Amino acid sequence: MDDAGASASRPDEAAQSQTRPFQAEVAELLNLMVHSVYSETDIFLRELISNGSDACDKLRYEAIAHPELLAGADRFVLRIATDKANGTLSIADTGIGMDRQELVDNLGTVARSGTKAFLKGLSEAKEGTGLIGQFGIGFYAAFMVADRITVTSRRAGANDAWVWASSGGSGFEVAPASAEQAARVSRGTEIVLHLKEDSKRYLEPFEIERIVRSYSDHILFPIELVDDKGEGRQINAASALWQRSKSELKPEDYTQAYRSLTMAFDEPALTLHYKVEGRQSYAVLLFVPTTPPFDLADPIRKGRVKLYVRRVFITDDADLLPAWLRFVRGVVDSEDLPLNVSREMLQNNPQVTQIRNGLTGRVLGELESTATKDAETYAKVWEAFGPVLKEGLYEDRERRDQLLALARFSTTAGGGLRSLETYVADLKPNQTEIYYLVGESAERIRSNPKLEAARARGIEVLLLTDPIDAFWTVMPQEFGGKKLKSLSQGDVDFGLIPLLDKTEADRPEREAAKQDDEALVATVKAVLGDRVSDVRASQRLTDSAACLVASEQGRDRELERLLARQNRGGGTKPILELNMGHELVRAMAHAHAEKREAEAADIAFLLLDQAHILDGEMPADPAAFARRLNALVVRGVRTV
Repeated sequence: MDDAGASASRPDEAAQSQTRPFQAEVAELLNLMVHSVYSETDIFLRELISNGSDACDKLRYEAIAHPELLAGADRFVLRIATDKANGTLSIADTGIGMDRQELVDNLGTVARSGTKAFLKGLSEAKEGTGLIGQFGIGFYAAFMVADRITVTSRRAGANDAWVWASSGGSGFEVAPASAEQAARVSRGTEIVLHLKEDSKRYLEPFEIERIVRSYSDHILFPIELVDDKGEGRQINAASALWQRSKSELKPEDYTQAYRSLTMAFDEPALTLHYKVEGRQSYAVLLFVPTTPPFDLADPIRKGRVKLYVRRVFITDDADLLPAWLRFVRGVVDSEDLPLNVSREMLQNNPQVTQIRNGLTGRVLGELESTATKDAETYAKVWEAFGPVLKEGLYEDRERRDQLLALARFSTTAGGGLRSLETYVADLKPNQTEIYYLVGESAERIRSNPKLEAARARGIEVLLLTDPIDAFWTVMPQEFGGKKLKSLSQGDVDFGLIPLLDKTEADRPEREAAKQDDEALVATVKAVLGDRVSDVRASQRLTDSAACLVASEQGRDRELERLLARQNRGGGTKPILELNMGHELVRAMAHAHAEKREAEAADIAFLLLDQAHILDGEMPADPAAFARRLNALVVRGVRTV
C-alpha cells in the first residue's frame, strides 16, 4: 500500500501531527552526538550525501520493474543549498523517498544488529567519528552540527509528502507536509539543518566544495551546489572511477574513492583496479584497509563489496568474496548480469560464481605479491586481518596451501612473525614435522611444559593464539611435505633429533629405574580411574612433572576448552603424561614401593591437578588439592 492509500484509510491520523519518543538506543546516540566534541564534524555531510545517493540507487533499481515510479522525471540529482539569513543548510535528493511509516522506522529507531557495540565504541573512542557510518546510522551525525533537523519526504509514486522534525531531544514529530513543503519535494527527500552557531562555516560554498571533493567526489549522481539565484552548479566528478583507466588516476583519487565507498578515514593498504573482458566483462575496484573495519567481528560475517550492473547499483550483499575475505571493500561493475537480478538469482548464478572465483584468486595473488615485494606492508595487513584469513584454512580446502603460504606466525625462535617457508628452511636434522601449540597468549604458551623437550633440542614451535587456530588445526594440514603436529596431541618422539646440551642425555639413574616405570604408570592409572583416559611416560617433558595431552584422534586441548566454555560437546578425558625422571614422580614411586599407598595416591592426584593448573584450568576439587598440597609440604618440612 502506498502512502496515499494509507492516508485515505486513516484520515484522523493524517490530519494532525504526532509526537513520538525515540527508541532508547537512538536517544543515547543523540545524547553522545550533542554533548561530545569531535574534530571531524565534516563527516555529517558525507553521511547525508551517501544516504541521498543510496536513495537514488534504490529508485533507479526499483524503476527497472516499475518505470512509472519515475513519472517522467528520470533525472537523479543531489542538491545542496545554503540560507545564511536563517542559518540553514539543506541537502535534497530525487531518490526513492519515504512515506510516513518509513520516516518513523528509519529515523526514530535503530534496528540494525551491533548498535550496542557501536554506542559502546563511540562513547569510549577518542575520535568516535571514525565509527559513524558503519552501522547505518550516519543520519544522526547531523546533530553534531545542527540543533534542529527537518526532513521532508515524498515516496516515489505517492501523493502525500510528510515532515519529520526533531531538536535532538527525547523525541520527534511527524506531520503532513504543508503546501509549500510539498511543492518543494515532488519526489525524494529534503533535509534542512538548523546549524549551531559554531557550525555556521558550513554555509560557506568553499567549505561544502572541500568536503564533497574529499569524501563524495565519486558519488555516481551529480551533486549540485545551489547559488542565491537558485541555479545549481555540479561540484563532484560523478563518474564511476572503476570504469576509468588506471593511467588517468592518481593515488589520492583512489584514497578519496576508498573513503567515499567505505565511510572510513584510513588509507587503503592495498588497491586492486582492473577490468576483465572476454566471456564475461566486469570492472573491479577493491581495497584492503589499513585498520580493521568496525563490523569485522560481526557474527553474520557479511562481505561489503558493492555489486553494480552497468553502473546501476544492485546490492552490497552479493557475497562476491568468501567470508574470510570480508575485510576487502570496494565495487564490482558487471556488463553481463541482468539489471533485475534478484538476491536468490545471485546465489545460484554461474556468472556470479565465476566472478567470485576470479576475485578471490586476484585478491590472494595481490597478497602474495605484496608479501614478496613489500614485506612491511604485508606485515601490517596480516596483523590487522590474519585471524580472518585463517578462517579460510578451515573453510576453503582448495585454497588451503595458498593460505598457509600467506600465513605468518609467532614462534619460539622469536624475531617477529615467520612464514612456514622460513620455518621449513630452518628444520633441525631428522625433523620431519612442523610443531605447534595452541593457547590463549604467546606468554602462556612459552611457559607450557609441553615445550620442554622441543626447547632442549632447539626445535622451533609455532605459537598459535587466535581462537580460530583451535579450529583450523583440526583439519589435516601440511606444508612443504611436512605435516603440522600439535605438541598437545598424540605421541611425540624427538629421539632422532640431537639435544643441544649433550649432558642432558639419559642419566644412569634413570636407566636403572625404567624397569619400574610400567608398574608405576599402571598404579597411577588405577588411582585416577576415569578422570583420565590414559596415563603414560612422557617424551615431551624434561623439567616439569606432568602434563595433559589429547589422543591422536581426539580434539586438541585448547579446542576442548573452547567447546566446553560454549557447552558444545567438550569434556573428553585427557591423557596424563608423567616425567618419570622428575623428583615428585620418583617420590611417588618410592612411597608406592614402601606400601605407603595413601601418600602415593595423594601425589598422583597432585600431579593431575598440577597438570590442569599448567593448562590454565582449575583442579576438579580445589579443596582436596589444597589439603593434599598442605600435607605434602608438612611431611617435607618434618623430614628436614
